[in-house]
Amino acid sequence: MKNPDDDSLHMRAAIAASREARERGDMPFGAVLVKDGRALLTALNNQNSARDCTGHAETVLVREAQRALGEAALRGATVYASGEPCAMCAGAMFWAGISRVVYAASSPAMDAILGGATLGARCASVLANASPAVSVEGPFLEEEAVQVLKTAP
Repeated sequence: MKNPDDDSLHMRAAIAASREARERGDMPFGAVLVKDGRALLTALNNQNSARDCTGHAETVLVREAQRALGEAALRGATVYASGEPCAMCAGAMFWAGISRVVYAASSPAMDAILGGATLGARCASVLANASPAVSVEGPFLEEEAVQVLKTAP
């Protein structure tokens, strides 16, 4: 059974990671991998610092977790993301075996603040017909995540 207090704790860790990413000059996004109620790994967007256009926090998280923890750690886990994952990140999480995604800032909220390019595909839509199913929940604690986006350079 999901504990809303745990959801808040893990989401706030993802939002803190987004703040850290922003402070180091990357896009303000963070993600946390959680399994069996335990945070296993936190990742930050690294598009600028790694000079990698695929360096979204969720994709970085999947790569780092698979390398450091192995495939089994990802299967059935939850990812908490400070922003709604894009189609690329949704696909990466699906292929990694993530079973639940919880995001803070919605794509429309992020687009309104940051503008820029968008695929226009919402995370839940990308994963709607996934088999095995992936639960997508959000926005959750959106205003807290939006505050970090509003202070982005």
